[in-house]
Amino acid sequence: MNDLYVYVGIVGNIISILMFLSPVKTFLRIVKKRSTEEFESLPYICTLLNSSLWTYYGITKPGSYLVATVNGFGVVVEIAYITLFLIYASPRTRVKTAKLAGIVDVLVFAGVVLVTQFAMVGEMRIDVIGFMGAALNIVMYASPLSAMKLVLTTKSVEYMPFLLSLFLLLNGGVWTFYAILVQDWFLLVPNGTGFILGFAQLTLYSIYSKLNPSKNISDDLDSGSQHHHLLPDSTSDGTQPV
Repeated sequence: MNDLYVYVGIVGNIISILMFLSPVKTFLRIVKKRSTEEFESLPYICTLLNSSLWTYYGITKPGSYLVATVNGFGVVVEIAYITLFLIYASPRTRVKTAKLAGIVDVLVFAGVVLVTQFAMVGEMRIDVIGFMGAALNIVMYASPLSAMKLVLTTKSVEYMPFLLSLFLLLNGGVWTFYAILVQDWFLLVPNGTGFILGFAQLTLYSIYSKLNPSKNISDDLDSGSQHHHLLPDSTSDGTQPV
C-alpha cells in the first residue's frame, strides 16, 4: 500500500507523455508544408513554462521525483515544438514568438527560480512554486472551454477530438488520485479541475457525436477553417499534466 503512489505516478507519467505528444500531428503538418499557417505559438510557450515550473517543484520538494521526470520530458518536447515553430514561421511571427518565449520561458522562469532560491527557504519556497504551478495549470485546464462552447454552438464535435478529451479525463483522474495518496494540494486542485472538465467534454461528446451538423453549419465552419480548424491543436496544449 505504501508503494501504491509510485505505481499510480508511473501510470500518470505514461498518460502525461501521451498528452505531451498529442500535437505531433500538428508539427508534422507544419514541417510538411514548411509553414506554421495560422497556428498559434502561445499554447506551446505557456506549456513550456508550466512544465518548467513543475519540474522545478518536483526537484525542490522531497519525494516528488515522478512529477519532475514527466515534466522534464515535457520541457524537452515543448522546446522542440517551439524550435520548429521558429524555423517555419513567417519572419514577423518568428520575431513575435521569439520575444514572447524569451519573456515567458526565460525571464519569468528565471525570476521565479532566483526569488525562491535567494529570498525563501524550506516550506515557503515549495509552497510558492506549487501555488504558481497550480494557478497556471488551472488556466491551462480551462482552455478547452472554448472548444466546449463551439460544440454547444454548432451541435457538432468536429472540433473537439475524442482522444484529447479522453486523455484530459484520464490524466486529471490519475494525478488527482496520486495527489490524494501523497496529500499534495497543489497537485490535487488543478488536476481535480482537469478531471471534471474532461468528464464534461466526454459528456458533450456522447450527446452530440450522434448528431450530424447541418450542411449550412459545415459550410460556415469550412469558410472559417483558417481559424477554427486550429482550435483542437491549440487547446490541447493547454491541458498539460500536473
